[in-house]
Amino acid sequence: MVHQTTHFFNLGYGWLCKHCSSETAERKQQHRHNHASKPQPPPLARWVDQSHSGLICPRCGIQENFYSPLNTLT
Repeated sequence: MVHQTTHFFNLGYGWLCKHCSSETAERKQQHRHNHASKPQPPPLARWVDQSHSGLICPRCGIQENFYSPLNTLT
């Protein structure tokens, strides 16, 4: 089972941005045709703070915050 959010999915050793991952796949496809330099894999996302309340992609800057259902109760 792959754990995922709207913008990220968990590889088991880190979170990867879905948007950058799809761009990397497109570049790999072009690489097969162009034989250009080897494309670099997208970097893993980082936590936005020490409490791990969200993730941010260091490549494209997309950010997603997580909200606990307990925090939304009044």
